[in-house]
Amino acid sequence: MTHYFDTLIIGSGLAGLRAAGEAVKKGSVAVLTKLYPTRSHSGAAQGGIGAALGNEEPDSPEWHFYDTVKGGDFLGDQDAIEVMCEDAIRTIVELEHLGVPFSRTPEGKIAQRRFGGHTRDFGAAPVRRACYSADRTGHAILYALYEQCGHERVDFFPEFQALDIVMDGNRCLGALAVNIRTGEIHAFNAKATLVASGGYGRVFKTTSNAIASTGDCLGIAFNKGVPLEDMEFFQFHPTGLYGLGILITEGARGEGGMLINGKGERFMERYAPTIKDLAPRDMISRAIMTEIREGRGIGGRDYVHLDITGVDKKILNERLPEISAFCKIYMGIDPSEKPIPVLPTAHYAMGGIPTDIDGRVSRDETGEVVKGLYAAGECACVSAHGANRLGCNSLLDTVVFGRRAGMAMGEFIGSVGKSEIKRDAVDAVKENIEAVINSKGKEKAGEVRAEFQKLMMDKCSVFRNEKDLTTLIQELSSFKERLKDISIKDKGSAFNTELLEVIELGHLIALGEVIAASALQRKESRGAHAREDYPKRDDENWLKHTFAFKTDRGVEFKYKPVVVTRFKPEDRKY
Repeated sequence: MTHYFDTLIIGSGLAGLRAAGEAVKKGSVAVLTKLYPTRSHSGAAQGGIGAALGNEEPDSPEWHFYDTVKGGDFLGDQDAIEVMCEDAIRTIVELEHLGVPFSRTPEGKIAQRRFGGHTRDFGAAPVRRACYSADRTGHAILYALYEQCGHERVDFFPEFQALDIVMDGNRCLGALAVNIRTGEIHAFNAKATLVASGGYGRVFKTTSNAIASTGDCLGIAFNKGVPLEDMEFFQFHPTGLYGLGILITEGARGEGGMLINGKGERFMERYAPTIKDLAPRDMISRAIMTEIREGRGIGGRDYVHLDITGVDKKILNERLPEISAFCKIYMGIDPSEKPIPVLPTAHYAMGGIPTDIDGRVSRDETGEVVKGLYAAGECACVSAHGANRLGCNSLLDTVVFGRRAGMAMGEFIGSVGKSEIKRDAVDAVKENIEAVINSKGKEKAGEVRAEFQKLMMDKCSVFRNEKDLTTLIQELSSFKERLKDISIKDKGSAFNTELLEVIELGHLIALGEVIAASALQRKESRGAHAREDYPKRDDENWLKHTFAFKTDRGVEFKYKPVVVTRFKPEDRKY
């Protein structure tokens, strides 16, 4: 089946929905999503969205700007960061007007709480900057934006999985997708296409990411010759439920929660004496792993405690109801009475498809754009987060840059003619699907995926070194061969999730190789990338962005300077 739209958006999270709401003002918009829109992973965001409103204590966008640069270990592009932080206040007011039910102060203002790495007076002390809706902030924003898109008559195609982004030279023509319910291939012709498909945390065994977060569109773009930027930087959130990876929001520490080791010590006082448990996520994750490595886990085991028993029960019920429920359901723990076992969990990708501040995708390190192709949200790398994202900046990123991409696409579609996807592109996708269905191989997707995810977790997570990364890259070559030997039992068309699982696994393995190769070539420690054999940050040689390209010889790299406008690199002390 063939469709024609002015704008096509792949993904229905916050970036995709905010872009759709803007682009629909200038033309027709289709949103593809392999889930139902309100099940997008944006809905799992708990703690808040950052903006220097100053509702509860003095704050300024300038301090927010500084915190984001410093939190990203000075790898973030400061022009993009300034745009995001300066636009934050307008964004929150807009979201409120669109119907987001933010929590309130007694005076009726939007409530704010503390979050890791957010400070006043350029690092002097923590500040209340996170605007929140209890601990369901992403859920609240997602529903509000979805309702607005419904009012604006955006066309949604739920349960459609993208299979290919179609290119004609340097022009994007749209995408091909499979209707999961029927197995039918649909061609979506579009003047402008936005990738807003989210992250790829399922590369790792333990992750807070949803099952659907497999990085499909990043894998597709990489195969099409689009580079991927800063893929070595993957954030591990310090407080995932032990053994499960389910997220315990940073808001729990913002409300007074403390991290405790096996000796009963509040150990973050040693690592970040000024802001302690509200240090940036990369620092806390490394601190937890160091405590465990040195034998100070709880009972000598591989976890520490997050203690919120000192937080008033009324506050837990009003501001943290969801995490309280998670602890009771999955761990059998009432967090108001007992501490929570936690361990770092793969959470957020700082790297992704390179873009400018208007979402236009770069085809190389010089900034030349791919005509008609845009990206926003976690799948994109405008580099507002640098080497480590601060908590509550992700929701801000999605809405700020989703809106800007929507506006840019609205302008672009008036300057180009109708696109037309050729038949051979559709035939190629069908051939790939038939090859998987007809395979007589001996491998099973679930087994291959589990081994791959464990390998990535063991050799490329919080701490890395040359030996492990070299071994990992060698072993990933065998996984690419094993992928070709996978067979499936389901030969049908309707809801063939077994087939889609194989397709997703192919993208995960490709992204795993890029992450590992990127981590091996960056010989320094910066933000979420911690090399045990190169423990110091090296601004002289590595204050630059990594651009990974797919070639016949494997992954190859080029580099782009970091945009430094206001804040020069400094010691990262908290």
